[in-house]
Amino acid sequence: MYSEREYDHILKALAHAGRREILDLIKDKPHTTSELCLILKKMDRCTVMQHLNVLEKADLILVKHSGKYRWNYINLLPIRELHDRWISKFSLDAIDILTKLKQDIE
Repeated sequence: MYSEREYDHILKALAHAGRREILDLIKDKPHTTSELCLILKKMDRCTVMQHLNVLEKADLILVKHSGKYRWNYINLLPIRELHDRWISKFSLDAIDILTKLKQDIE
């Protein structure tokens, strides 16, 4: 379980559209930093690196160095913990409401 300070880093990282775009790109397969720079044409290399550093500090990405390449992998654990802490409870409540509504209609 993450500390409140670590949750602050995670939420701050997720708050920026550019960082969410990076996470969207690496969720299906890892990318090197150079690949991300080529894909994210609206950002210069320095900006991409800054976003990657924020994501790494928030533990949202895992970085593996292989020779001259820096591979960026998504780390789903912090997102899962946010889901378990904040979202799952509300989704279960919604399912209960829909179940009751269905029963009332029948």
